[in-house]
Amino acid sequence: MLFGVVMTLLVAMEFKQSIIRVALRRESIVQVKTVVLIALIALALKFVILDTKSTSPATIAALAGATPALGAVYWILRERNERMTAEGRDESDGE
Repeated sequence: MLFGVVMTLLVAMEFKQSIIRVALRRESIVQVKTVVLIALIALALKFVILDTKSTSPATIAALAGATPALGAVYWILRERNERMTAEGRDESDGE
């Protein structure tokens, strides 16, 4: 029980830090990649503290389906970010 509370606190602190980072940059756009990463951390926490005796199979299946979906979204966002960074470097090299 205590482990679940501590892990929930860590997820909340990570979310707070990402909100503060957005506020300090004075931008209204929240980084989707950060939100997806926080969701993956929260999902992993849910699997760790999950009580399988009282949890329905449908809930476990839904959580299991959400994990690769969020992973795929994070991977796509990371690849897009790397590609945009590489294109930016290529354009600055040509000047």
